[in-house]
Amino acid sequence: MPDRFLNQMSQTLAEIEAEGLYKRERLIASPQGGEIAVGEAHVINLCANNYLGLADHPALIAAAKRALDERGFGMASVRFICGTQDLHRALEERLAEFLGMDDAILYAACFDANGGLFEPLLGPEDAIVSDALNHASIIDGIRLCKAKRYRYGNSDMANLERQLQTARADGVRHVMIATDGVFSMDGYLAKLPEIRTLADKYGAVLMVDDCHATGFMGPNGAGTPDHFGTSVDILTGTLGKALGGAIGGYTAGPQPVIDLLRQRSRPYLFSNSLPPAVVAAGIEAIGLIEQGGALRKRLHDNAAYWRAGLEALGFDLLPGEHPIVPVMLGEAKLAQEMATRLFDGGVYVSGFFFPVVPQGQARIRTQMNAALTRAELDRALTAFEAAGKACGVIA
Repeated sequence: MPDRFLNQMSQTLAEIEAEGLYKRERLIASPQGGEIAVGEAHVINLCANNYLGLADHPALIAAAKRALDERGFGMASVRFICGTQDLHRALEERLAEFLGMDDAILYAACFDANGGLFEPLLGPEDAIVSDALNHASIIDGIRLCKAKRYRYGNSDMANLERQLQTARADGVRHVMIATDGVFSMDGYLAKLPEIRTLADKYGAVLMVDDCHATGFMGPNGAGTPDHFGTSVDILTGTLGKALGGAIGGYTAGPQPVIDLLRQRSRPYLFSNSLPPAVVAAGIEAIGLIEQGGALRKRLHDNAAYWRAGLEALGFDLLPGEHPIVPVMLGEAKLAQEMATRLFDGGVYVSGFFFPVVPQGQARIRTQMNAALTRAELDRALTAFEAAGKACGVIA
């Protein structure tokens, strides 16, 4: 490899380091849970997407072990060649039923589900109107599509309507509105009822990425549409958060949409099938969630208690009702210093900064889960108070 190329990579890395934007990974030596082992330290984990605490649930582990014994380790194939077991269809059918959709299609991750959604369904005569804060996977999926692109300010309904009017004035055939159900850096919920009204008014398809809601938002845990009592047309999501925290994504929607994705969605056609153990645990997770009112209540009770505790200490929080509770700090180096002090105090969090969030909006994104006890939350609040005072964030 030419030295000039490697020198350029090294220079870029040095610049990232100098700006306080370098990301480092800590090695976890235990199952994911409310408390985890990181090296010799045992710390309270406040930054996992393990909303319902199912990542180390005995029932999911048992289901995965049975599948390993009965169905093997992996499929060594893509779905349409010889990579589809009855387990895969069973999970797709369970997801569709749970979400109130005709059918569902599995992917290796929701990044792939979003990456493979737009190009098969929309062409240059169509349009996509996308929220400005949508997840990177939606943005990348739209880039792969030849449809015209319009963007509206985050949850700005007047701006969304103007973009829909512009798209229709441009004479497009089909319009799709794309939005996150929950904007994961902020914990904000999309205004789905208002978006649904505008979609119907302008004859648009409504697509929602519900990764940070499926399993725990809404009376049945079926996500933001369930929370608002609002229908959506296409729903993407993940098995990698509340539904066990492993890997795997899906798209759910009308039968013709799912059937066409099976024929033409490139991440589906050219990626190995999900391992049987992951699929079996996913089926088990849906069953637990359907009976999981107590888990959802514990999660939301924890979130309310945590938010109130941080506010009482004087931290600057973004408002919201979601278990994501961002602590706003402003600068990347401050977020990293705060995260380091918290780790030393027995709390595992991560600083979020540019390019993950805009410049000047660095934060520590705390996330609640149902596995956390009140005693653990109290210990974490004590650690936040000490770290916040040491960093000059609170008085």
